[in-house]
Amino acid sequence: MVALDPETGRLRWYYQFTPHDLHDWDATETPMLVDAEFQGRARKLLVQANRNGFFYVLDRVTGQFLLGEPFVHKMTWASGIGADGRPKVLPGSEPTPQGVKVCPSVEGATNWMSTAYNPATGLFYVMAEESCNIYTKSDAWWEPGKSFYGGGTRRVPGETTEKFLRAIDIRTGKIAWEFPQVGTGGSWGGILSTAGGLVFFCDDSGAFAAVDAKSGKPLWHFHTNQSWHASPMTYMVDGKQYVAVAAGSTVIAFGLR
Repeated sequence: MVALDPETGRLRWYYQFTPHDLHDWDATETPMLVDAEFQGRARKLLVQANRNGFFYVLDRVTGQFLLGEPFVHKMTWASGIGADGRPKVLPGSEPTPQGVKVCPSVEGATNWMSTAYNPATGLFYVMAEESCNIYTKSDAWWEPGKSFYGGGTRRVPGETTEKFLRAIDIRTGKIAWEFPQVGTGGSWGGILSTAGGLVFFCDDSGAFAAVDAKSGKPLWHFHTNQSWHASPMTYMVDGKQYVAVAAGSTVIAFGLR
């Protein structure tokens, strides 16, 4: 994560979530900019549920690390994030020629799908994935004009992937509630939070659904029989609010009362 001065292009600050990343946890999720009270004073924050399994809060003005807490239970590569902002890496988590089980998987504890934040609840919403992989490394080396990965991954025999919609308190990093989903863990849909106290999300079952933003109580769902690869959005026409999402090759929209 880098912060640049828009007038000069000079580096203001930077923060590295996963130093010496050996598991391909490049975090492509869009960072969330939040203005909120944190540790007793109003601050301009940057928050992200990172692909490596930790939820981070940074001061976006200075780059100061403020908080890092796990948002998945299957976490084997680090025991936590230190006060210096660096992960406490556990031994035995580096890929080997024979393969070593590490959690989260290469797909990450989450990925690029959209997240949401509701200032009324103080909760950050993310699609969390509980999964692991067998990580291997290769003795092959880079050659011009050829693909090079340095290793690979495979599924852990007998284990299944689970998806959860999770709400995280940005002031503590703790999970406030979660909504378990029914499916194989292969969906890539995101989340939308509204001022009306709703959270819309693309359920792993193929349904488009809504829960209460404060409690996570399920309120509504509409089955599409699609594997999600999009995130919902909202707009207004003639004073009426709509929510739309791409399901397969079709865009569907719903009016809110």
